[in-house]
Amino acid sequence: MRVIIAPDKFKGSLPADAVAEALATGIARVTAADVELVPMADGGDGTVDAALRAGYTASRHTVTGPIGEPVEAVLAIRGDTAVVELATASGLALLPTDSLAPVTATSRGTGELVAAALDAGCTRIVLGLGGSACTDGGAGLLAALGVRFLDAAGRRLPDGGAALADLTRVDLAGLDPRLVRTDFVVALDVDNPLLGETGAAAIFGPQKGASPDQVRQLDDALAHYARALAATIGSVVDDAAATPGAGAAGGVGFAALAILGATPQTGLELVADLVGLAERVRGADLVITGEGSLDEQSLSGKTPVGVARITRAAGVPHVVAVCGVSTLDENQVVAGGFDAVWTLADLESDVARSIANAAALLTLTGEQIGRWIATKESR
Repeated sequence: MRVIIAPDKFKGSLPADAVAEALATGIARVTAADVELVPMADGGDGTVDAALRAGYTASRHTVTGPIGEPVEAVLAIRGDTAVVELATASGLALLPTDSLAPVTATSRGTGELVAAALDAGCTRIVLGLGGSACTDGGAGLLAALGVRFLDAAGRRLPDGGAALADLTRVDLAGLDPRLVRTDFVVALDVDNPLLGETGAAAIFGPQKGASPDQVRQLDDALAHYARALAATIGSVVDDAAATPGAGAAGGVGFAALAILGATPQTGLELVADLVGLAERVRGADLVITGEGSLDEQSLSGKTPVGVARITRAAGVPHVVAVCGVSTLDENQVVAGGFDAVWTLADLESDVARSIANAAALLTLTGEQIGRWIATKESR
């Protein structure tokens, strides 16, 4: 039997490759199935790792971190395509939990990675958003690519979302001319617009340490920024600001749509294309996917359900999911495209212990799935 293991990360516990390896170890203990690992991601953190595992080459760069400090970040490059992951340059995980900077954090480092991809001759750039520390509307990214954001005295604004309240003029004259010849694809898995009650500041600002007053400050600054851009390049900006997903990564989604002309794609579709998932599952007898939690929201298109959909379309007869916990009932399991769901909670009911011992529990779950495989093989 040919088995593909294609899980997402178990957030807060294990990366996707470790999840896949633990499951494969358990399966190998009880069956001689031919197992192939295809760890997945959702277009946020882990996207570059997924591309590297699919044969892309790592290109390492020192860029500006979310609070201005240098950080080491990695591009994934294959041919004329580069994969840029915001989380590696401008991610919340780069900051200590007691040193968040909701009003001053910047996406500049992500723009520096884009510039590095252009320097490498890439003409197609895939932007993986998610896990950002900033709420700057992508102004830092654009500044790294040559846009000048100026105050009333003609001085460059400092980085960060709050500074955009002082924006008087946007100078696009220095925008990198190579961008015109570059196709951008951006992972947009949230449907939040840039502004308002469901916008970047209101919904995601508190996760980045913003107080209620700072949320209002950031939303007002982003609105001012959008108006200034609209005055410079026209109504396309208003359309981009209202587009579902413009609020992704603190508004970096907005900059990608409005200025870079990016084509939006769901994170799962983006990563599935990068790793060639549809081709790799073709001819498999079983695909195992999963992530930390399966619930009703998962049915709207999270990684396991997306993997199941692609797998079923490729004619694979069996798809199962593994997760830490699941709230899906039997009908929802079927609706998600799964034959069955295994949960670590069945082995360890204490969530903290389950997270701490996820690798061992996944290996035991792999043994259970291996025995299930053996029953299929014996028929």
